[in-house]
This record gives sequence, structure tokens and C-alpha cells, in this order.
Amino acid sequence: MQTLANTGLLALLTAFALGPNANAQTYEEYEADQEASQKKSKSRPEVREIVKGTYAKTNVGAGMYLGQYGPWVRPGTSIALAVGQDFMDQQNLSMAWEISFFQGINNASHFEDQADAQCFQNGSCIQGDLRTYTFLGLYEASFYPTRRIGVGLRAGGGVLFSPLLMDEKYYQEEVVAVEWQGNRPPVHDEMHPAFVGGPTLEYYTKLSHFSMGVDTDILYAVGFDLTASVTGTLKYTF
Repeated sequence: MQTLANTGLLALLTAFALGPNANAQTYEEYEADQEASQKKSKSRPEVREIVKGTYAKTNVGAGMYLGQYGPWVRPGTSIALAVGQDFMDQQNLSMAWEISFFQGINNASHFEDQADAQCFQNGSCIQGDLRTYTFLGLYEASFYPTRRIGVGLRAGGGVLFSPLLMDEKYYQEEVVAVEWQGNRPPVHDEMHPAFVGGPTLEYYTKLSHFSMGVDTDILYAVGFDLTASVTGTLKYTF
């Protein structure tokens, strides 16, 4: 009986001693598991909540004249298309360059009404239907009070052109010569250097490539006028 008990105790101790070794992982098995884990990790694409880089942007909003044409030109539409790139992307700061094409669409008082108010005395005469086309290079810097909201400033320069939209002969002979007493404004005959600046607000949506925001721009075109625009933006980052 004593022998049987000793035999059972020995078997129990042997099983206890060998049990962990039976389930222990060899070095080869451990290395194989690590390689499999790394391959699985590489196969999963990286998910980024906010994407920065090369982007395309569109602006739509309103614009108004603040200077000499303010009495005649009514607030109108301001639209833009732009491409750019975030060249600095840090946790709380980003910087970007941008090339933009703006178009302003406004209506002004009739040239006869301007003449009655003697617009030609201060050189503020302007054609009734007004279009402006502006090409700009911009630099923007933004900081982030929260993860998805960026507040920034942008500034830049370029050229503005406002073509004559009515018949040249009628404009010269009837509008300028008769109503404006020969005072032809040069605004439609030349390009105007332009400078722009203003604050920006941007919200990065949960669709990682899309953001939306608001741009407020104060633009001064030499030999033309001072204007302001507030536009909503939609941006797609590639």
C-alpha cells in the first residue's frame, strides 16, 4: 500500500514538473508568431482621421466694395477655385501655400445715374455690370485649439482684371463722351496689382479627406478699389 502511495505521489510530482514544459513555446515557434503578427499589422492600412497634403478647394460667398465704387456697386457673388499644399503639419500648427482664381460678380448703378451724381469729378465712374477676375498666390498659417478646428491667417498677392462688358464703341461714344464728359476710367483697360489678407476658420470632418470652413478676405487692387468678401469653403485633400 505504501509503495502504491509513493508511486502516485511520484507521478503527480512528475506531471507537475513537466506540465509547464509541455506547453512552453520554443524559440522557433515564438519567432514564427512574431513574423505572423508583423505581417498582419503591415497588411492593415493606416487610418488617419485628418489628412494633410495637396488639396483642391472651392469658395462661394458674397463680396462688396468698400472704397470709391462703394456708392455705386452693390454687394454680389464671390466664387473661387484653388489648389494648394500643406507643407508643415504639426500637432498644433500647420502652414500651406495656395494658388487661387477668384471671380467677383456685381451690379452697379446705371451709368446715367452715376453721371447725375457727377461720378466723373472724383473718378468713381464704373460700368453697370461688373466682373472681376483675380489670380492670387497665398500663404496660410493655422493653429488648432481643438483636434478638428483650425484658426488661421492668410495673406498674398496677385493681379486683378475687370474687362469691359459692353460694346466698346457704344461705351466710348455714348457713355464716356456724353454722360461722363469724356472722363474714361482706366479700370477696364489694365491689370491691377492686388494684395489680400484675412482670417480663416476650418473644420475637419470625420470624412478624413474633407474639410469645410470660412475665409474672410480684404483685397486691395492698386488703381481699382478696396473690397471684402466672406466665403464658405469646401476642401478635398488627396
